[in-house]
Amino acid sequence: MRNQNLGFLKFFLLMVFLTLFACRPAIKKEIQIFEETLEPVDYFYPTFTDDMNWESLESALLNNQVYLNKLGPEHLFHYGPHTFTCRQVKESQEAFLNLIRENPSPARLEKAIKEIFLVYRATGHDGDDRVLFTGYFEPLYDASLTPDETFKYPLYKRPENLITADLSLFKKDLKGQKITGRIEGKRFLPYYSRAEIEDGALKGKNLELAWLKSPVDVAFLHIQGSGRLLLKDGGVLNAGYSAANGRPYRSIGRYMLDKELLTREEMSMQAIRRYLSKHPERVQEILNTNPSYIFFRPLSTGPVGNIGVPLTPGRSLALDSKRFPKGALAFISCQKPTLGPDGEIIKWNRFSRFVINQDTGGAIKGPGRADIFWGNGPYAETAAGHLKHDGELYILIQKPRD
Repeated sequence: MRNQNLGFLKFFLLMVFLTLFACRPAIKKEIQIFEETLEPVDYFYPTFTDDMNWESLESALLNNQVYLNKLGPEHLFHYGPHTFTCRQVKESQEAFLNLIRENPSPARLEKAIKEIFLVYRATGHDGDDRVLFTGYFEPLYDASLTPDETFKYPLYKRPENLITADLSLFKKDLKGQKITGRIEGKRFLPYYSRAEIEDGALKGKNLELAWLKSPVDVAFLHIQGSGRLLLKDGGVLNAGYSAANGRPYRSIGRYMLDKELLTREEMSMQAIRRYLSKHPERVQEILNTNPSYIFFRPLSTGPVGNIGVPLTPGRSLALDSKRFPKGALAFISCQKPTLGPDGEIIKWNRFSRFVINQDTGGAIKGPGRADIFWGNGPYAETAAGHLKHDGELYILIQKPRD
């Protein structure tokens, strides 16, 4: 035990040394990052219309209260250049909840928001106010709890030797910075990459949560972060995000565009699947271009966001957790597909609605990215697979009381 403790001590010391001195990147002041992400809206407000029912928003807000109740009342949230306490955020969302319970007319809603709430706009790509919206959903895959000739691709649980450390414990200006790796002997090393894991780095360690039919199913479940597994006996296992290996996320779609395997016009989750199905000899090459690897855990309910509450279809949003306040009430304007009788997209329509920042993702970085959770089913899969449109993102909070 003494040698083990010594090993951990060496790990932390080495980690801090490497981070602070050997390979430390230039770190922006935290307040500057927040100011670059959200700017107050003074005059040009959006039209606050909502294309969904208020019951779904009420459900999302009530889930959000569970998260906020776990925090201390003086816990701070940054809204652009301004700071609010958890108590203020809770009171703000309770006020909004009371407002929608009145089933307000569009005019009444618009008037109340302008009178009671502060509105902040995401600065978007390069400060142009445009936010790129994509989508994700809860897929359903056939699976087995034991391997056989059909089910031979494992979905792994979190390994015990996966270690993530909070660097702010060592230096305050590293708040939000973490490092993930493993200890091997007296060395602290990056955790195994996707290619290394696919090559058997975790084989024989009894980490398999379930087995899937295809490595593509496994990879897409990693991208979505959660899913339902339909077992051979008819039961359903809800699999949710547990941890990541700490490697950077690389888009396989981007790789396929760069290699001219797909065109920008045809790019979608469905197009990637079709290509990989037709070219099985290239599957591992393409999947391994993304070194990030996700580990899963069984869930008693559906998908859970990074703030620890269930996601609400159409109402939960994933944003960069280092830039946007977690659990924030938001308003978006973007596009959604209309499907024909055969499930094909026949047109895109602009929509707007209120959402809650309840999740994040490896590809969701910066003030110009947002990911909508669409739920499950054919429409959710199509919307999530094809949505890649610019839109607008606003964050709301109640004005401070005098």
